[in-house]
Amino acid sequence: MDLWPGAWMLLLLLFLLLLFLLPTLWFCSPSAKYFFKMAFYNGWILFLAVLAIPVCAVRGRNVENMKILRLMLLHIKYLYGIRVEVRGAHHFPPSQPYVVVSNHQSSLDLLGMMEVLPGRCVPIAKRELLWAGSAGLACWLAGVIFIDRKRTGDAISVMSEVAQTLLTQDVRVWVFPEGTRNHNGSMLPFKRGAFHLAVQAQVPIVPIVMSSYQDFYCKKERRFTSGQCQVRVLPPVPTEGLTPDDVPALADRVRHSMLTVFREISTDGRGGGDYLKKPGGGGLGADG
Repeated sequence: MDLWPGAWMLLLLLFLLLLFLLPTLWFCSPSAKYFFKMAFYNGWILFLAVLAIPVCAVRGRNVENMKILRLMLLHIKYLYGIRVEVRGAHHFPPSQPYVVVSNHQSSLDLLGMMEVLPGRCVPIAKRELLWAGSAGLACWLAGVIFIDRKRTGDAISVMSEVAQTLLTQDVRVWVFPEGTRNHNGSMLPFKRGAFHLAVQAQVPIVPIVMSSYQDFYCKKERRFTSGQCQVRVLPPVPTEGLTPDDVPALADRVRHSMLTVFREISTDGRGGGDYLKKPGGGGLGADG
């Protein structure tokens, strides 16, 4: 059905209003700029996943497809003016499986992860991500391991299978042991699944710490600017000879070393400014 002339005029006026309003909001409202940037960040990742799917599908579900995703995502930091500085990459064991454990602040962790991701390494992610449209399918094709955290029995079974995969297929896994995004500018207590996995497979744990994003990103304040993030790879922690009884102490020891480094790199002017020095400096509020 044809639109009457007045309707076309109304559409034209709405279009012109948007052309005027969007740039005005961008330059005058930090909150609007934050929402625009986050919307583009998530939308761009979904679009890149659409491009990656047919390329990855050639090999089917394969951890080598993670190289394709990494290559397609590396440029995002330049779009947002975020410098990612990596230190300690020489600590990665050169030729054996291991378990990476890292702190978890927001979806922006993806930028640091892609910068430092070693070969044949895939994340362990919550099962809900599998249903995140094109991103979920791309992650599945890249060998990402999905677990249902609400069904403990299934999660334990998956972890047992992963332990065998580590040894038989020379795969590394990346785990966020806090279990969820952390809003308080520190580190939540670690869940022990990653440490049970490493002990069961008798492979090293490689801790990775990303500095606070408060220098350039804070959901609570609706702020997303350019800035710098430091990623620190710590020396591997051996697990040979350890048993499940040693896991609680192992998890506490690794968390303590990571928290110490997090505070150091988030207050040295290279990561999170003086955020952690502020009394009660709380909450990255980084659900985004």
